[in-house]
Amino acid sequence: QQQQQQQPQPVLATAPTAVEEEQLDMADSMKHCFENLIVIDVGANLTNKKYSRDLDSVVQRARDAGVQKLMVHGTSVKSSKEALRLSRIYPDIIYSTAGIHPHDSKSIVEEPSTWFDFEHIAQAQECVAVGPCGLDYQRDFSEPDAQKQIFTKQLHLAIRLNKPLLIHERSAQNDVLEILDKFENLPPVIIRGFMGTAEEALKYLDRRFYISLTGYLCKDKSDTGVRKLLENGTLPLDRLLVETDAPFMYPNTRASKLPQHVKSGITERSLLYLHRYCTFQRNEPCSLPAIVEMIAAFMKKTPDEVALATAFNALKLFGLS
Repeated sequence: QQQQQQQPQPVLATAPTAVEEEQLDMADSMKHCFENLIVIDVGANLTNKKYSRDLDSVVQRARDAGVQKLMVHGTSVKSSKEALRLSRIYPDIIYSTAGIHPHDSKSIVEEPSTWFDFEHIAQAQECVAVGPCGLDYQRDFSEPDAQKQIFTKQLHLAIRLNKPLLIHERSAQNDVLEILDKFENLPPVIIRGFMGTAEEALKYLDRRFYISLTGYLCKDKSDTGVRKLLENGTLPLDRLLVETDAPFMYPNTRASKLPQHVKSGITERSLLYLHRYCTFQRNEPCSLPAIVEMIAAFMKKTPDEVALATAFNALKLFGLS
């Protein structure tokens, strides 16, 4: 009888108080601030001297923001070697590319022996793509003939290594396509940091190329450019990649020409990373979720859809583990 009396009595559920209900509602409304998008940055220039003092913190912030993997671009023999070194310091987070940027083409022409060092770097397992390479006629750091010569050499190298190609093109689409069209067995081609018109994008998409977008979305004020590409559905998700191009291409979400529905589509969490850690002088990979959310708003899709599709494309294209 005593044992029966000592058994614990069931606790009756009570309705939450008004204060508790308010706390639950607040928790639900704030939940989105603590949920990460899972994204992959296919273009960050972390070999830039602007990161020389705090690279560990930059990489950690990126991971905290939801950036699972980073591709660090090599744009010269020296920076390609440094990108490869970073991929070994941060395994399974950073992957490198090996490229001779059009601006740096003359250095290979003037010192042909450095090409063999470049080939050796590109062959490394951690190096997942050849490029950025291509043509840039907006500035005359290298003569067009030198650019074409080194661009073609990198195409042959990418084919031999069977690694994807990152193409940099500025005001040179016709010449870029003329050179690319000479090759029948090209690996996957990515037009990186696209800043052209919707009409130019179609020429790339018709060839089944991929297009990567950056925070340039905030700067594009034209009726025929990147924004139109997203708004009218010209650019399908299975051809889209995203990158920060850090430390460049800061996504200015306060830009006056940015539509209100796009601004309101950026979560508090993404804005927190963007405004606390990124500036016009030094963008960081942790800004990528904000870029993805802007793209999603322009495309009238959910950020999760865009994040998932672009991450899948990157994993598939570059064989990221």
